[in-house]
Amino acid sequence: MRIGILFSSGKDSTATLWYYLEQGWDVCCLLSLLPKNPDSWMFQNPSKELLEKQAESLGFPLLVQRTEGEKEKELVDLKELLKEAKIRYDIDAIGVGALASDYQHERVNRMAHELGLKTFAPLWHKNQVKLLRQMIEADFDIRMTRVAADGLTEGWLGKKLQSIDLKALEKLHEHTGFHVAGEGGEYETIVLDGPIFKNAIKIEFETEMESAHRGELKIKEIQ
Repeated sequence: MRIGILFSSGKDSTATLWYYLEQGWDVCCLLSLLPKNPDSWMFQNPSKELLEKQAESLGFPLLVQRTEGEKEKELVDLKELLKEAKIRYDIDAIGVGALASDYQHERVNRMAHELGLKTFAPLWHKNQVKLLRQMIEADFDIRMTRVAADGLTEGWLGKKLQSIDLKALEKLHEHTGFHVAGEGGEYETIVLDGPIFKNAIKIEFETEMESAHRGELKIKEIQ
């Protein structure tokens, strides 16, 4: 089965790609949407330059579709992206990194079904702590790019997540109900290196905070 991976630059889509490569599937391409709206209901807002660097290091062609990021309307853009991937790479299916969002999962399923594509979500309802631990232990270079939750301060932005950080996230979960994997919008990530990357990606960045627990990383240079 020829599969394309919905890729957002972050840990969940990277884990999805990693899973299918480990399973020996025929991964054909990475598919990314770039929403103008930073609070898109469906998609992260990655850097196009970073996406291109990641795709180059991972060794896959990248298809990018821009979208306003408006609720429901962005699904039209998703469908256009899937349609192009089906034509250009003859894919049979798409892989998505959804963990627990029924909203996202149902809508991606619907768009794919209309195009005759199967949808697979290998992380769906998996143990979020175990998944993040597996990625950290495999030496994936995961960095937070956006924080929006009590307990997450500026110091979390741009640092490579380690096992000790996972323990801190687990404590936040115990005290506040914080979603360890960030599925509730608590944080967003990028991945700069790991066992499926041919070379590490280096970034220079600065941070911009709106409040003590809400802010983002601004990438200044990518190498």
